[in-house]
Amino acid sequence: MEEQFSTSDYKQNQSFDFHLVSDSTGETIHSVARACLVQFEDVEPVEHVWPMARTKHAMKVVLEAIEAKPGPVMFTLVDETLREQLRDGCRRLKLPCISVLDPVIAALGQFLGAQPIHRIGGQHEMDAEYFHRIEAMDWALAHDDGQRAEEYDNSDVILVGVSRTSKTPTCLYLANRGVRAVNVPFVPGIPLPKILDEVKNAIVIGLTNDPKRLVELRRARLAILKQEGETPYIDLEEVKAEITQARRYFNKKNWPVIDVTRRSIEETAAAVMAQLSRHEDNKIK
Repeated sequence: MEEQFSTSDYKQNQSFDFHLVSDSTGETIHSVARACLVQFEDVEPVEHVWPMARTKHAMKVVLEAIEAKPGPVMFTLVDETLREQLRDGCRRLKLPCISVLDPVIAALGQFLGAQPIHRIGGQHEMDAEYFHRIEAMDWALAHDDGQRAEEYDNSDVILVGVSRTSKTPTCLYLANRGVRAVNVPFVPGIPLPKILDEVKNAIVIGLTNDPKRLVELRRARLAILKQEGETPYIDLEEVKAEITQARRYFNKKNWPVIDVTRRSIEETAAAVMAQLSRHEDNKIK
């Protein structure tokens, strides 16, 4: 029987309460919620995150808070008693209560012919993969902005680009995926490290951006630094020439190029990962 929920009086540009309940840190459900919410325009959720909800008393407190500020509920809970306690409370309040992992776990279980072990916070255990990510993060920070060039070939990826092409945040995002990434600034008139012509293990990728967008980003950066004023750094014609020079250099070196103009950090990182995958395949061949 299909459950009936109360209809919201939500209007554009109004805020609404949104509850995220987890028996672990809440990182997983927070990421899923954000991925879902971006699909709706002009929504303003007020997120209430309830991590480490592992007892009946804790769930009672959560339900009292939900009743005080009603709104949709998403959860990642392993204990069946707590799941039912939350579901029963939401039924009483006529609020949607969504388990975000159940459909995926059920489908995988059916395919694998296995039962899940229902381990709380298993994805956050400090295993070898966790320490690998920490090592990659340290690597990205130690080699940021062209530092320690002699070690570049011990990387997985080397990103080269003009100023404000999101080199550093992309490297840090990749590090969180366990990828050892470094970045090198492309500055007109200043030669790039010669070692970039000698790397054999790492893949070198050029990053570029639309000149107008680049000028906007650079102006914003200068404003933050309180260094406003017209300079070649934000002159559109100069920036166009800079981008053209960088593209020509990347093409000359036969490096793959990623245009980051309309990409988020996550999308740029995904494009880098795709290039890295091709690079690894070619090395095997």
